[in-house]
Amino acid sequence: MSAFGAIFAFGHVPTRRRVQTDSMAREYQLQTRLFVARDLETTFGFFSDAANLQRLTPPWLDFAILTPRPIPMQEGALIDYRIRVHGIPIRWRTEIAEWQPPHRFVDRQVRGPYRLWHHTHTFTPVAGGTLVEDTVRYRPIGGALVHGLFVRRDLEGIFRFRQEEILNVFGVAARDPITVSIQPVLV
Repeated sequence: MSAFGAIFAFGHVPTRRRVQTDSMAREYQLQTRLFVARDLETTFGFFSDAANLQRLTPPWLDFAILTPRPIPMQEGALIDYRIRVHGIPIRWRTEIAEWQPPHRFVDRQVRGPYRLWHHTHTFTPVAGGTLVEDTVRYRPIGGALVHGLFVRRDLEGIFRFRQEEILNVFGVAARDPITVSIQPVLV
């Protein structure tokens, strides 16, 4: 059977699978996992107070919450921030897109430095404590070039700081090595 006959008979054109490389990516996924030797309610309670985001953000970002406090955490809540990225002031607004205490919440960027920012926070009770996981799908302005020059390194540092500070807040040691994984996403 000819190639044309195969296409006609089976209704599709065979394609080669495209391999996604970091230089081709438009979207990325960041993941962290951290065991906290505290119960689920205590751990989630800390994260449910938006004011604690200040403590989990590295000082070099000059982070400030602009929304008047206290901020009622619930689906639809809007939170405005100001940060400095490499000295450039940036305003950022996030919306709490999902709120499922004490297991999960999702914040998404409404306005800010990314084309896409979708951050899922997951809290799972495990023997002796809580597994805290972050999954962030993001698309940087400037694409793969800017990601390679700045964004990847910045996010790795920010989330490493965040994990270390979570351990400090709860006064516990890391059970496993602190890791921040960033992978390109095929879109």
